[in-house]
Amino acid sequence: MPAVDKLLLEEALLDSPQTRSLLSVFEEDAGTLTEYTNQLLQTMQRVYGAQNEMCLATQQLSGQLFAYGKQNFALGKGDEEVISTLQYFANVVNELNVLHTELAKQLADSMVLPLIQFREKDLTEVSTLKDLFLLASNEHDLSMAKYSRLPKKKESERIKAEIAKEVAGARRKQHLSSLQYYCALNALQYRKRTAILDPILGYTQAQIAFLKKGCDMFSKKMDGFLASVSNMIQRIQGELDTEAESMRITQQELLSGSDSIYTPDYDVASPIINRNLIQKAGYLNMRSKTGLVTTTWERLYFFTQGGNLMCQHRGEVAGGLIQDLDNCSVMAVDCEDRRYCFQITSPNGRSILILQAEGKREYEEWISAINNISRQIYLSDNPEAVAIRLNQTAQQAVTPITSFDRKLDSIPQSPNSESVTQTVSQNESLPEQATKEPELEPLIAPGTPIQFDIVLPATEFQDQNRGSRRTNPFGENEGKLDTSEDEGLLLQQMFVVRFLGSMAVKTDHTNQVIFEAMRQVLAARAIHNIFRMTESHLMVTSKSIRLIDPQTQVIRISFDLETITQFAAHLENKRLVGFVVSTPEATGEESLSAYVLESNTEGEKICFAISLGKEIAAAEKDPEALAQLMSSVPLSNDGKFVLLNVQSENDPDSVSCPEGLESEA
Repeated sequence: MPAVDKLLLEEALLDSPQTRSLLSVFEEDAGTLTEYTNQLLQTMQRVYGAQNEMCLATQQLSGQLFAYGKQNFALGKGDEEVISTLQYFANVVNELNVLHTELAKQLADSMVLPLIQFREKDLTEVSTLKDLFLLASNEHDLSMAKYSRLPKKKESERIKAEIAKEVAGARRKQHLSSLQYYCALNALQYRKRTAILDPILGYTQAQIAFLKKGCDMFSKKMDGFLASVSNMIQRIQGELDTEAESMRITQQELLSGSDSIYTPDYDVASPIINRNLIQKAGYLNMRSKTGLVTTTWERLYFFTQGGNLMCQHRGEVAGGLIQDLDNCSVMAVDCEDRRYCFQITSPNGRSILILQAEGKREYEEWISAINNISRQIYLSDNPEAVAIRLNQTAQQAVTPITSFDRKLDSIPQSPNSESVTQTVSQNESLPEQATKEPELEPLIAPGTPIQFDIVLPATEFQDQNRGSRRTNPFGENEGKLDTSEDEGLLLQQMFVVRFLGSMAVKTDHTNQVIFEAMRQVLAARAIHNIFRMTESHLMVTSKSIRLIDPQTQVIRISFDLETITQFAAHLENKRLVGFVVSTPEATGEESLSAYVLESNTEGEKICFAISLGKEIAAAEKDPEALAQLMSSVPLSNDGKFVLLNVQSENDPDSVSCPEGLESEA
C-alpha cells in the first residue's frame, strides 16, 4: 500500500503560503471525492429501486467502478490495489447481471446505507470544519491588522495589551480550527478508500447470500478474494487508527506549549537576534500608494532568494520578484506612526520599498539580512563567516558595495580578520580570477535566476564587474514565420518540444554546464510546483534554429547556428535536450545562456540535426566537402537531407546521436 499524502500539523500555526497551497490541493481532492461519491450513490440507489431494470443498473454500476481509476483526484488517481480491486468487482457484477432479482432489503442495509453515512458524516464534517477554519482565519487577519496599527506611544500600553490578548485569542482559535481541519482532511484520505470499498463489498456479499445459483456458481472462486478485500479494509482501518492516534498526540504536543507563541512581539524586552543571516522569510506589511496622499498596507509573505527579495500572496504556488537587493540600502524609518518599519532603496534611488515587521526581533533580523545580501556576501565562498565578521547594527543604513572595504577597515581586528578579509577580496576579484583558473570556476553562478516561460524576458546573470542592466537573451521575433527564407536550404527539420527553462551560465567549454542547467531547472520546477510548459515546434535548418508557436506560427525565438556553442541530450532521460547560446553585448563581451527543452522524441535526434546543420553550413563554403557530405547522408526526392524522425520510433536500426555530437560542434 503506497504512503498517503498528508498535511503536517506542525505547519498549521505558521500558516505559510506553501501550506495554504498544499491545503488547496487537499480541498480540491475532497471536492472531487464528494462529486464522485454522489455519482456512485445515485447509481446504487438506482440498483436498489429499479427492480425491472436491474440488468441496466448493474451495468452502470460496473462502469462506475471502472471509472474510479480515471478520476482526476488532486492527490493522484488512487493506489493500484484499490483500483484493481474495484475493476475485479466490476467484472463480477457483469457476470452476475443475468441473475439479479429483488434485493431491496439487503442492498439498503449493506450497500446504500454505508455510503450515505460516509457522505453525511465525513464529507459534511470536512465542509463544516472548512467554514470554521476560514472564519477563524479571517478573524485572525482582522486582529493582526488592528494590532499593526497600534501607535508607539507609551500611554497606549493598556490598549496594546488588550489588542495583543485579542490577537493571541484569534491566533489560538485559528490554530485549533486549522488542526481540526487538517486532521479531518488527512483522515479523509483513508476513509475515502474504505468508503468506496465497503459498500461494494456488502453489495457482492448480499448477491451471493441471496441467490443460490450465484452461490453455487461464484462462491468458491470469490471466497478467497472477498477475504483478502476484508483484510485490506481492516488493514487500512488500522492504518487510519494509527495515524489518528499519531495526529492526536502531535496535536496535544503542539497545543501544550506556552501561550506566548501566539502573542506577537512577546520577546520585545530581550529578543534573541541573529544578525548574521544571508536569507530570511516571513510575513511583513508592505505599504502601497493608492492615490496622491493615501496609502494602504498589505500583509504578504516575503523571502529572499539569492540577491532578490521575493513576495508571495497567500494561495499562490510561487513568489514573484519584488526588489533586487544587490547594492541596495536599508534603514529604519518612522512611517505613519507605525512601529518596526524599515525602508529598502535601490542603488539609483528610484525604487523605494517600505515594509513593517511584526515584532522587534523580526524587524532587526530583516534589516541585518538585507544589509548582508546587499553587499553580495552570498556570492562569497563562506558567506556565513563574512557576515559574522562584517555585521553592523541592524538599524543603520546599508551603504553600497563601493564603500564595503572602508566599512571593513573600521571594524576592530580579530584573529580571524585576515581570513575574512581574504574571503572578501577573493569575492570582489572573482571575474579576474575566473580568467586565470577556469577549472575552479562554477559552471553556473549561485543564485542565478531561472526563466520558466519563453514569453517573458529572461534574466541574465549580473556579476560584480558589470553594472549594466540585465539583457533579454531570447531575441523574440513577433513576425510570422516566413517560409520563403527557408527555400533552398538543404536541411529543414521540425521537432515538437516543450520549453522547461533557461538561465545564464558562466562557461561553454564543456557540456556539463548543460547537465547542471537541466538539474537546476528541474529542481526549481519541483520546489515551486511549476508544471505548466509551453509547447512549440523546433525548426532546425542549416542556418538557424527556431521555436515556433504551433497555433499562430509566430517565431518565439530564433538563433543562428553559429551562436550555438554547446548542445547535448541527457544521458538518462533521453527526452531532455539543452544547448548554450552565445550572445554579443554592447560592451564587447559575450553573454552565455543555457536553454533546456523536453522533446516528444529522443533528444539525441535533435543533437544530430543541429550537428548536421553545422556540418552543412561549414561544407557550403567548400563545394567538394558539400558533395562528399551529400553522398554520405541519404537525400529526399527534392534533394534535401533525410533526418532521423522519418524513421520509425521503434525501428531498431534508427540512427542515434553519437557521443561526439554532444560535445562542442
